[in-house]
Amino acid sequence: MSMKRTNVYADPEDLAIIKEAAKRRGISEAEIIRQGIHLAAMANRVWDEPLFSRTFEGTGRAPSKPEVRDVVADAVRRETGPDSGTAA
Repeated sequence: MSMKRTNVYADPEDLAIIKEAAKRRGISEAEIIRQGIHLAAMANRVWDEPLFSRTFEGTGRAPSKPEVRDVVADAVRRETGPDSGTAA
């Protein structure tokens, strides 16, 4: 993967924490900063499609554990079908 150089201003206390973490983890300070940039980029990314595309109708009350288990098991059975060879 190609990289592009950039300059940023950072708080000296944050840089000291990064320096200590890099030494402790045995990686470069730059790698920690790259990881942080990646996390910030992903946290602010606008996705083309929603994370959850399904909606579920409810009763207006919190379901019990057995109800949740039964609904999930039914959904798995419907999606896998009888010919898939997987057990639900």
